[in-house]
Amino acid sequence: MTIQIGDRLPAGTLSEFIETETAGCSLGPNTFEVSELAKGKKIVIFGLPGAFTPTCSAQHVPGYVQNAEALKAKGVDEIWCISVNDAFVMGAWGRDQKSTGIVRMMADGNGAYSKALGLDADFSKHGMGTRSKRYSMLVEDGVVKQLNVETAGFEVSGAEKMLEQLG
Repeated sequence: MTIQIGDRLPAGTLSEFIETETAGCSLGPNTFEVSELAKGKKIVIFGLPGAFTPTCSAQHVPGYVQNAEALKAKGVDEIWCISVNDAFVMGAWGRDQKSTGIVRMMADGNGAYSKALGLDADFSKHGMGTRSKRYSMLVEDGVVKQLNVETAGFEVSGAEKMLEQLG
């Protein structure tokens, strides 16, 4: 079943490629419990089918990078991009998109978290296997406050729509 507004994020983990070692985060892929990362924060999460894919690279990620300051001005603590790719690919894509330090590029390597959200999609006919649907959500302290799931194309999950919803 697909997560709904008012639901708490499901338990699970995501991985992130860490570029600079800090206390508690070693260089390279690090795995994080979603519930711990979301605790006490207002987070915009957007999911997309794959790194380096045309719409994702040309519109979806750049929109959130360009609007990050406006989102933060409306109280957003963090912005996460979730995709069914490994942490190495997400790290490389983040560098390519110049999103480092702006959007956290979170890897859902096997698609388990996307499935737990009920937002997984079968892209087998395109040779891509199980991926994520294209969506955005606003999460406050682990609870979904806004949810925008694309049915076709790229119309409701972009940064501009999220800004509009934040008022």
